[in-house]
Amino acid sequence: MSRDRKLAWINGLLLPLLNVLTAFAATAVLFLLINVNPWEAAQTLLYGAFGYSEGVGYTFYYTTNFIFTGLAVAVAFHAGLFNIGGEGQAYIGGLGAGLVVFALFPELSPLVMIPASIVGALVFGAAWAVGPGYLQAYRGSHIVITTIMFNFLAATLMVYLMSKVLLEPGQMTPQSRLFPDNAWLPFVHDVLANFGIKVDRSPLNMSILLALVVAILVWFFLWQTRWGYAIRATGRNATAATYAGINQKKIIVVTMCISGALAGLVGINELLGYHHRIIMNFHVGYGFGGIAVALMGRNHPFGIVIAALLFGILYQGGAELAFEWSNISRDIVVVMQGLVILFCGALEYMYKPWLMRWLVPVSDSAKGAA
Repeated sequence: MSRDRKLAWINGLLLPLLNVLTAFAATAVLFLLINVNPWEAAQTLLYGAFGYSEGVGYTFYYTTNFIFTGLAVAVAFHAGLFNIGGEGQAYIGGLGAGLVVFALFPELSPLVMIPASIVGALVFGAAWAVGPGYLQAYRGSHIVITTIMFNFLAATLMVYLMSKVLLEPGQMTPQSRLFPDNAWLPFVHDVLANFGIKVDRSPLNMSILLALVVAILVWFFLWQTRWGYAIRATGRNATAATYAGINQKKIIVVTMCISGALAGLVGINELLGYHHRIIMNFHVGYGFGGIAVALMGRNHPFGIVIAALLFGILYQGGAELAFEWSNISRDIVVVMQGLVILFCGALEYMYKPWLMRWLVPVSDSAKGAA
């Protein structure tokens, strides 16, 4: 195997795998400290995620959201941008999807209503990201600071809208009125029932197909189009990209719009696919979780789908752990996410010197140089 192929295997597969295993090992140590058998906890977690059809549905339901936010973070990463505003962009994207539903005639066909709502989520999510993108490109404001600020602005705006404007009449719970039936995405258990396959009810809906299609489109866009090349060139070396004639400022704004639009699709899965109304805090956790998903997936759509599935397992399995074990809370999922971010982000290359020494000896390096 050539040196370049070995490096590709190390960076694309072995390093992420070792980092994730290290995060799980750290989690096992944490379980031991709280008097929980790690092996039994792992069995409980896997049973909660895949042991029964309802659990499987929830696992893939969570996976769908993480695919959207992971792709959103990855697109920004490829341009050298650290978009941690996925929470706010997902929130506003859901608002856009709901407002489109309410603005259109309820008698419209689902073939019109649902695509229009998807467009609404994309546009509103992109619009919420364009501000930080503009400030980074034209005013020098750091994207991390501005996206954090916009997360808080989105939360504040939604509190006002849900309590003063969109609140369902006669309700104390901050939620909008129900969407008309033709704006509901079909549940997977209903679709399977049409083919004689009986599974338990779960929130899993057809937006999972949308997530997979979007992942393919993102791959095609980043690696098969001129815009994708410009984004990746800007992220690799902004100065060289500028000398090559790429408008760096324009790329930053466009990339943030694409990133925000992808995060906005969380609203499709949550609101059109499950809740069927606008509710408060449907987005919580998915935006920040998308950072870990993108890091684990090495910012590649295929890797992101795999990493999103892992986080779906953690979410659903973590709920099972909290239910079955009295000394484990639901927050264990947050701890696992933090450990994944630590080892896949801050300590990303911890194992690389050893892997290079064992798998890419000096002789291979000399051959590559020759």
